[in-house]
Parts: sequence; structure tokens; C-alpha cells
Amino acid sequence: MSVTAPSTPAVRRAWAPYLLSAPALLLFAGVVLIPIAMTVILSFHDWGQYKGIEPVFILKNWREIIDDSYFHEMFLRTLRISVLVTLIAAVFGAPEAYILNRMRNPWKGIFLLVILGPLLISVVARTLGWALLFGGETGVINKALLNLGVITAPIPFMFTETGVVIALSHVLMPFMVLSVWAGLQRLDPQVENAALSLGASHATVLRRIVLPQVMPGILSGSIIVFALAASAFATPAIIGGRRLKVAATLAYDEFLNTLNWPLGAAVASLLLVALVVIIVGCNRLVERRYAQVFQ
Repeated sequence: MSVTAPSTPAVRRAWAPYLLSAPALLLFAGVVLIPIAMTVILSFHDWGQYKGIEPVFILKNWREIIDDSYFHEMFLRTLRISVLVTLIAAVFGAPEAYILNRMRNPWKGIFLLVILGPLLISVVARTLGWALLFGGETGVINKALLNLGVITAPIPFMFTETGVVIALSHVLMPFMVLSVWAGLQRLDPQVENAALSLGASHATVLRRIVLPQVMPGILSGSIIVFALAASAFATPAIIGGRRLKVAATLAYDEFLNTLNWPLGAAVASLLLVALVVIIVGCNRLVERRYAQVFQ
């Protein structure tokens, strides 16, 4: 019995998806995978002030991060700021998205532009604006609060975690609003009206109908906001300064100030691993939530 070989057109159709995606895969590998791999490899090299970088395989940099409480403080501060920013974005962004979804044209388009407008401005420019608002006794916020009699002494916003959290929350709020708003597009407003007509209160409608529908969007937005807050550099560097370092600014200092590239690579690699673990775990939670809501 003879076996006929597949025809040339059939082979071409089978290989077509791989050939079409090959340029994108090569670009992704060259821009993302190869630099990450080189950074991880660099973290296992040795460094000395006079000898520079030595391409030897050692665990000194990783041991230093694990054993030194200074690095523990940096990573705990990064985690604390990221969690606070995520909670603030969820508490304020979810209601904002719900109100936006209930608006009618043209107000919906206008306020959507207002929400997305800050994304059109550089994050450095936005952070410098917050620095002007925070600026000690001469800052706009402290002046206003002092004139209103709310406070008796200026609140220290600059070079504090409070200032970094406020600035990052403003910078990342649109990502939460967009994620929740996208989830609300699947919600039929008539379902809420039907529940109200059957005697349910507005609080019950929000708790039993709206919240389960928007929870996947809140979880998705939380993943985005947390990842961006944990890896943020410009806002912590400007508002926090050199006295309030996070993981991203710590890696920057090791690379460009002390020139200890292997240690900086170890800090960056550990931050990447931690983010991947947290995001993958949260993504599993989001997938399960989607399955429960839309099954």
C-alpha cells in the first residue's frame, strides 16, 4: 500500500501561521527575552571596585539580597506601596467607571476623555506637577489646608510614602477605570431596573448584581495597577527622592551610581520573578472568577 505525501499547498497552509508570526516572535525574543536572559546571567557574575565585572558563576549577589535587611526593607516598601496604590485605585476607580457607564452621550465621551487625558501627558510631567503641589510649606495643598484651618502645620508629602502613593494612584487610576468599564459593557442596565422593580434596594442591586459582574474587571485592573506600581521608577524617584528608595530606584542606583551591575541585575531579576509569581496567581483568580460569573 502506498502512502501519498501531502501536497505542497497543504504543507504551505500548515506552516503559514508559523511563518507569519515568525517576525513578531523574533522581535519579541530580541527585545524582551534575550535582554531578560542576559540580565539574569549577569546577576550571577562577580564585581569589584577595581577589578570590574568578572564573568564567573557565583551566588554572592543573591546571598547579599537575602541576608541584608536593607534589601528586605526596599522590597517590603515596594510591596506596601503597590498594595496601597492598588486598593486606592480599586476603591475610587470602580465607582468612577460605574458612573461613567451610566452616563449618556455626549457626557460619557467628554468624561471618558477627561479620564484618558492624563495618559496623553508624560508621567514625568504629571509627577513634577504633584511635586509642585506637595512642595513643603509653599506647596499648593499645604497652603490651602493651612488657610482653611484644617491643619496647623504643613504635612510632609515630599520624600514620604504618602506622597508616592498619592502620585502613583493618580498616574495609574485610568488603567483601573478602563478595566472596570470594559467589564461593565457586558452588564445589561435592564437587569438593574428589573431588580429595582421587584423591590430590591439600590444597595442590594449594587451588591448582588453589579459587584459580581464588575469583579473580574476590578481584578484585571488590580493586576495591571499592581504590576505598574511595583515597577514604577519616575514617580518614586521624583517624589520619594534618594531617601525613599523602592526596588526600581534601587536597581537604577546599583547600575548607574555604584556601577555594581551584577547586584543591580539581581535586584531587577528578583523584582521580575516576584511580579510574575504574583501576576500569575492573580490571573488564575481572575480566570476562575470569569468562569463563575459567565458560565
